[in-house]
Amino acid sequence: MTQSGPIYQGDPGRPTVVHRTVAAAKAGVSFGSALAIAISWSLHKSILWAIVHGFFGWLYVIYYALTR
Repeated sequence: MTQSGPIYQGDPGRPTVVHRTVAAAKAGVSFGSALAIAISWSLHKSILWAIVHGFFGWLYVIYYALTR
């Protein structure tokens, strides 16, 4: 007899601490980049600077917070 669908292999369990940490870090990097791009665009109105600041993400956000 052959199976035609997926086979249930039990509960996949909870994600490990490493998986949750990586997911949180990715979300933080994305948010930092978006925030840096928004700040950069509001100040400089330049796509080039927005890309540069988006690449550096949180570094630019911290720099902006310390210098303003």
